Amino acid sequence: MNKAFQRKLTALQHPQAAKFDATDPMQFKHLILWIEDQQIRQYKIDERAALRNLQEPDWTKGFETYLKDVSCPFPSNDRMSVLDWLLGLAVRLEFGDNVEKYGKITGAAVEAKRKQASAPTSTISIQNICADDQSFRNGINSIAKILQVPLHEDYLVTLKAIKILVEERLTPDAIEKAKNKKAERGVSRIPVADNELGFDTKDPIVNEAAKALRLLHIQELRQLQNKINEAIVSVQTITANPKTDQRLGKVGR
Repeated sequence: MNKAFQRKLTALQHPQAAKFDATDPMQFKHLILWIEDQQIRQYKIDERAALRNLQEPDWTKGFETYLKDVSCPFPSNDRMSVLDWLLGLAVRLEFGDNVEKYGKITGAAVEAKRKQASAPTSTISIQNICADDQSFRNGINSIAKILQVPLHEDYLVTLKAIKILVEERLTPDAIEKAKNKKAERGVSRIPVADNELGFDTKDPIVNEAAKALRLLHIQELRQLQNKINEAIVSVQTITANPKTDQRLGKVGR
């Protein structure tokens, strides 16, 4: 795992890239601060005090706030995934700041890239994907969380679930079919926040739950009313055109 971090740390020219131990809490804290100071720079210098208080018990609280501010998809307690994600972000920012520096490649490299681009897609994918790479696994977990796919202990199973979801729901054809079905049903979404509850429980969470229950109750009442209307129409159809047996009728005495 440290080898995966080592490549990125070397690319970022970290002075302890070869000796960094991701399992050491203090080294972890120092690296988070170094990444923010040198690469990401989400905060102004005077706003990084919480990350600088390495010995303070509140460092974790400041770290959690920092992850939210940089939109990290992983929780603070999943430190290996968080660190890998932050290093990836730092590498992307480093490249963006030095496009000309890293863009100067030799003619031979350009030719190699041209040949690679003309190769079949399947060949490129096989060559570039390393199943044992921690970055690859973290990427799968990140996509799964975005798509709300439950994580499996075997990351290949998670990848297969993502593939099935994308094929069934996220392809252009699947999205178009979903839109058509929605239009046919006349379905419209009502945001819970826009619904008036009519009373206040003094608890925002309970209020939101009550709003959702109220909408569900209204939906049930509408479905019941629709069934009642259908029953009335059926009865009216029978009474408006009654079937009579003329053999039972009598005229005169």
